[in-house]
Amino acid sequence: MITFKLNGREVQGEEGQYLLEVARKYGVEIPTLCYHEALEPAGMCRLCTVEVHDGRRTRFVTACNYPIWEGMEVFTDTEEVQKGRKLIVELLLARCPDVPVLKELAKTYGIEAPRFRKDADDCILCGLCVRICERMGNGAISLTGRGVEMRVDTPFHVQTDVCLGCGACASVCPTGHIRLEDITRHRVAPIPSEYDMGLTGRKPIYVPYAQAIPNAPAIDRSRCIHFKTGGCRICADFCGVDAIDHAQEDEIIELDVGAVILAPGFKPFDPSKYETYGYARHPNVITAMEFERILSASGPTMGHLVRPSDHRAPKKIAWLQCVGSRDINRCDNGYCSAVCCMYAIKEAVIAKEHAGSDLDCAVFFMDMRTHGKDFERYYEDAREKHGVRFIRSRVHTIDPAEDGAGLVIPYATDDGEVVREDFDLVVLSVGLETPEEVKGLAGKLGIALTEGGFCETKSFEPVRTSREGIYVCGAFQGPKDIPQSVIEASSAAAEAGALLSVARNTLTKEEEIPPERNISGEPPRIGVFVCNCGINISGVVDVPAVRDYAATLPYVTYVTDNLYTCSQDTQDAMAKVIREEGLNRVVVAACTPKTHEPLFQETLVSAGLNKYLFEMTNIRNQDSWVHKDDPGLATEKAKDLVRMAVAKVALMEPLEESELEVDQKALVIGGGVSGMTCARSLSAQGYEVSLVERSGELGGQALGLYRTWKGEDVRREVSRLAEAVKSDERIRVYLDAELSRVEGFVGNFKTTVLSRGEETVLEHGVAVIATGATEYRPEEYLYGEDPRVVTHLELDGRFMEGDPSLKDLKTAVFIQCVGSREAERPYCSRVCCTHSMESALHLKELNPEMNVFILYR
Repeated sequence: MITFKLNGREVQGEEGQYLLEVARKYGVEIPTLCYHEALEPAGMCRLCTVEVHDGRRTRFVTACNYPIWEGMEVFTDTEEVQKGRKLIVELLLARCPDVPVLKELAKTYGIEAPRFRKDADDCILCGLCVRICERMGNGAISLTGRGVEMRVDTPFHVQTDVCLGCGACASVCPTGHIRLEDITRHRVAPIPSEYDMGLTGRKPIYVPYAQAIPNAPAIDRSRCIHFKTGGCRICADFCGVDAIDHAQEDEIIELDVGAVILAPGFKPFDPSKYETYGYARHPNVITAMEFERILSASGPTMGHLVRPSDHRAPKKIAWLQCVGSRDINRCDNGYCSAVCCMYAIKEAVIAKEHAGSDLDCAVFFMDMRTHGKDFERYYEDAREKHGVRFIRSRVHTIDPAEDGAGLVIPYATDDGEVVREDFDLVVLSVGLETPEEVKGLAGKLGIALTEGGFCETKSFEPVRTSREGIYVCGAFQGPKDIPQSVIEASSAAAEAGALLSVARNTLTKEEEIPPERNISGEPPRIGVFVCNCGINISGVVDVPAVRDYAATLPYVTYVTDNLYTCSQDTQDAMAKVIREEGLNRVVVAACTPKTHEPLFQETLVSAGLNKYLFEMTNIRNQDSWVHKDDPGLATEKAKDLVRMAVAKVALMEPLEESELEVDQKALVIGGGVSGMTCARSLSAQGYEVSLVERSGELGGQALGLYRTWKGEDVRREVSRLAEAVKSDERIRVYLDAELSRVEGFVGNFKTTVLSRGEETVLEHGVAVIATGATEYRPEEYLYGEDPRVVTHLELDGRFMEGDPSLKDLKTAVFIQCVGSREAERPYCSRVCCTHSMESALHLKELNPEMNVFILYR
């Protein structure tokens, strides 16, 4: 190491280091305009001039490219140094009077106006752009001319093909002089960010998104300059742990597995195929996924609702449904994508919450399909409480408005009138498609696909593909939303688990948990972590104020705030802080402990703390969400909640957990299709099952169904399933049975079952409720008064009986949503529409001359 004095202080640096590097290491600021860590210093701006004493004389040198030597003495802020820097800034300001960075330096050095004649340039000839271009392995620009004629230019002063348009020169230019369009003939465009749906750019080396797992950068080979020219490698120079290896190649890894689960997801439909919508031509026509990113706190506008063209807040937004779905004319996607109606409703509601009730939101639809738990209620709330307009019309064309920024939608109303309405922003509710590479994967695996490109499955085996041992879940099985995908994922995992049950635990490794720290006798050392939760919390609560307040509370020794405290990188940082700061209690002010408390408790355990030395306070659900109209009140309440949590956690002591044996048996209540399927799955995984059915036979409501929409015989499939259950040695069936008493707790239940006059006490660790539903018996439409008015199941019964009178019917009418989507039952029953279609087609099979009508909402 080399030792020398810096402003009278003894410092050290490594041989070969320059003076500026060492000064910055010790916190001594030396101004510079031409220095960049990635480049060999040149000392061109001379703003980093300092005094160097060697014991005999004083010299003025540029710190950026002056190597350190033993015993030297350096002064960075003497009167002579300040005079020299002031003169340099004054000369540069005269040359480039409108450059912001020079104006700031002029203020620093007390220069009100330069004494020299002003030019109108904005290049200070620092040479950074030229040197970085050479580092890129390109050399498209250089310093040309001499004296006052010197400038940065291309050969022959024309746009060049040599420039790759990487933008490195523009990124290092301190004055903003470099404009790529003056240098290159190529089209200049940022690399579109996949996470932000192309609304923003990204670098060739980037982290895919903030909560990526693993949270590590990736290099885009197709964009990286090193892979194009062999130059650059700046990222490798900056990486302190030598993690970047440009020579790394893909490797083939062979895995020996007993089952495969396919969950490759989907791709959003590309609406550029709809030329009349103007997507990709008009910036204010966007997809729903792009709108999601605009609404997101981590998105390109940080959650501020603005339109892309001019970043102004829109006053009117339109959503167009079924773009890329239910359309065999323009895209050959004849299926419903299942998610678009609900995400459009959700986006309209959230948009009004962001922008206020004055925002006009209109959804243009063919049919609103709200077939999910509480979805219909949400739809009604959007219309009645939030004022979202729903217009039944399929829009053909979007026209640009006369101002060039707005949009005009012509559409036909219910009475046939054509209306033209202006909007500021149009959101295309795009459907789901199977990516081509996934179709290729299906071909390699030898599994069958449907006409729409999704995985082919059977109604009674919805996650089994056409090949044994390969299962499917999520949107590749068929378009579906998140709740259905989660359910299906569990089902596929259960199927794979059943197949591999004989190999269970053969490869299991115990998690290595660090020993728990003994905090007995230690005074409380509390760490407080306040979460922004995107804008869910910080959009209302003043999070920095809450953080600073927490720092004043008794026993609090560490405080911080995070964008998402639940993200993996924050969890790792939290564990590190607990160890390094010696924290013995932790408070997290974030969202609901119902979902996130176990996550943070695991983090404490990984850091060697007892997981019960933790308290979580909910400043989202109980504060920012309920006080969104009064940020001041919400902030004060958040402080109170944090103060209470800190006071509570200070009194907490470590607790020990006792382990209890879990009864390895299951109780399934309900002997319908779901109950029997569940019992078989549990049995196949090696568990004993008690199946309780209230009626005298297995099958439930499915016994009354004729066939599925695919033509499968329901009774035959149910009978096959029931026989498999009855013959299973691990499943015990109780018919004509009801539960009379339930005792115990999770893992150890005792349930008394009364079956055909005999009581039996069942001991089990878990219970599955699969009691199903019953068909609504209407009191309207003359049901029960006229024998010609029947329900679905009654009609199916007549199909199965082969009722000959059905062939003689001249007209049949199906009335939809009877007993559904009304005040008493505000939900879609989901099965009725498809059931009506199947029944209608069967009636036409019986009598092709029959008139069949379906009346629907």
